[in-house]
Amino acid sequence: MSQSVLYDVPGPRQRRITLIGSIVATIAVLIGAYFFVYRPLDENGQFSMELWGPLIDPSNENFSLVWERIGIGFGNTLMAAVLAIASSLVVGTLLAVLRIQLKSLTARRFTGMAAPVTYLLRGLSLFLAALTRFCVEVFRGLPVVITIFFVARGFPEFGISLSTLTYLVIGLTIYNSVVIAEILRSGMEGLPGGQREAAAAIGLSPLQTTGLILLPQAFRIMLPALISQLVVVLKDTSLGFIISYEETLNIGKQIIGVLNNPIPVYIVIGVLFIVVNYSLSKLAQYVQGRLARGRKTADTPTAAPPPAIAAALGAQSTAQSGAS
Repeated sequence: MSQSVLYDVPGPRQRRITLIGSIVATIAVLIGAYFFVYRPLDENGQFSMELWGPLIDPSNENFSLVWERIGIGFGNTLMAAVLAIASSLVVGTLLAVLRIQLKSLTARRFTGMAAPVTYLLRGLSLFLAALTRFCVEVFRGLPVVITIFFVARGFPEFGISLSTLTYLVIGLTIYNSVVIAEILRSGMEGLPGGQREAAAAIGLSPLQTTGLILLPQAFRIMLPALISQLVVVLKDTSLGFIISYEETLNIGKQIIGVLNNPIPVYIVIGVLFIVVNYSLSKLAQYVQGRLARGRKTADTPTAAPPPAIAAALGAQSTAQSGAS
C-alpha cells in the first residue's frame, strides 16, 4: 500500500536541474551586482583611496582619529546594549512572573473568607491583571523610537534630569521588557499542566511553582527567541541619535559630515554590527547545545528520585488514574 509523503527525495535528474539552476542564478546575481552596483559606484569614485584611506590606510592623517571616534561610538553602543539587555531581562522576567501569578489569582475562589473580602480580592486580582495586560499591549505596540523620544522629553518636564545614556536605556527597557515578558509567559503557559499539579501535590505555592519549575524551563525552551530579542536590543541602540547619544551611528554621521564618505563609513559600521550580532547568534547556539547535552545527561537514570519528586510523581499518577 502506497503512503503519502510530504517530501520526496529528489532523483538524479532533479538534482542536476537544481544544481544548474543554482549556478545560473548565482552568475546572474554576480553580473547584476557588477553592472548595477559596482560600476555605478566605481564611476562615481566611491572606491578611491581618498574616501577609503581614513578607514583602511594607517598612513592616512585621519586614520587614527577616525578609528578613535568609531571606537568611542562602538563602546557607547555596547554599554547601552549591555545595560538595556540586563534591565530588560530583569524587568521582563518579573513582569512575566507577575502576569502568571495574577492569572492564577483570578482563577482562585478565595474560599473560607468573608464574602466582602472574597469580592475585594477577586476584583483587585482582575483589575491588576487587566492593568498589566493593558500596559503590555500599549508599550509593545509603540515604536521604540517614540518610546525613547517621550522618555527623553517627558522626564525633564517632571524635573528628572538624567544622562542621554540613561534615557536611551530606559526607553529600550520599556519596550523590550514587555516583549521578553510575553516570550517567557508563553513559554511557561505552554508547559504541561501536570507539572503544576505535581508541584501543588507536594505543597509548593504558586510562586514557588513558577520560580522553581516553570520559569527555568521557559528560559531553556524560549532561548532562541530571547537571543533574537537581545540582538534587536543591540540594533535598536542606533536610535539613540534622536536624543544626541553618541553611539556608533551618530559618530558615523559626524565622520561623514567632515570627510564626506558616507558609503565607506556605513559599510564599516554595518560590518561591525554584523560581527557582533553573529557572535551573539553563535553564543546562542553554544548555550543551547550545552543545555541540550545537560538535559540528555539529566534524563539518564542513575539513581532513585528524591522522596519529594517521587511523591509528586505518585500524586500526578494517582490523579490521572482517578480521572480515567
